[in-house]
Amino acid sequence: MSTTTWRDYLALTKPGVVMLLMVTAVAGMFLATDPPGMVPPHILIPAFVGLSLAMMASAAINQIMDQKIDAIMKRTEQRPLVAGKLSPRAAVAFAVALAMLSMAMLYFLVNPMTAWLTLFGFVGYAFVYTLYLKRATPQNIVIGGVAGAIPPLLGWVAVTNELHPHAWLLVLIIFVWTPPHFWALAIHRADEYAKADIPMLPVTHGIPFTRESVLYYTILLFVCSLLPYLTGMSGLIYLLAAVILGAIFLAHAVRLRFSEDPKLPMKTFGYSITYLFVLFTALLVDHYIPLYPFIV
Repeated sequence: MSTTTWRDYLALTKPGVVMLLMVTAVAGMFLATDPPGMVPPHILIPAFVGLSLAMMASAAINQIMDQKIDAIMKRTEQRPLVAGKLSPRAAVAFAVALAMLSMAMLYFLVNPMTAWLTLFGFVGYAFVYTLYLKRATPQNIVIGGVAGAIPPLLGWVAVTNELHPHAWLLVLIIFVWTPPHFWALAIHRADEYAKADIPMLPVTHGIPFTRESVLYYTILLFVCSLLPYLTGMSGLIYLLAAVILGAIFLAHAVRLRFSEDPKLPMKTFGYSITYLFVLFTALLVDHYIPLYPFIV
């Protein structure tokens, strides 16, 4: 085994994924302020750290459980456990330490509801999805998406200690976003998933069916993304951003459906990440800079 460095522990936590999820969690915190204002630092700091640690622990457990699969797939063959840069025992100890510290911070420094909901998401992704759903059904991403969609709810509850309907709208958007996001990647990596015996949709139902599914879910996502405006949660700035971002996503999905260009799946996958980041940024901008005072 090669010498272990802090970068190996960082790679174990999937920092890119955690960063995107934390954008939605932080958005949930600030969107929960009514009237719009600053999240109190004594809530913001422990909530940010606690949620980050929980997501890092969940990602680490995912890699620990998926070592055999990761060794088969080109996309994951350089992960620290597969490459022998980190021992399974060290990885487990690290993940457990992150999870315990996270739960303690959220329970005692934020509120118990946030801690219990975070635990639900942690178990749902790290164990239910990774150990069972991923290997059991082509709908693994859809069902398991519930656990991955709750970060904005966690952020909201950290501030308000309540399950507000607007927070659930944010969860819905991410839940519907997840299938077209991940299935685009799965189309590109279909042969690797088949080799690893993972029943992703392109493997079990074929790539043409998956292309159609991406399009249908993208249409559904476009509709769901309008709900914050239609329910009065957000204003015209958000509406404009949602329509433009959704139209671009639809254009990607339509091209993916009707074109055989091998570059399109990864282009769609890449844009889906940009879509979610910019959409939640638009929610925040709209929350703090409403357009109506400037309309005469």
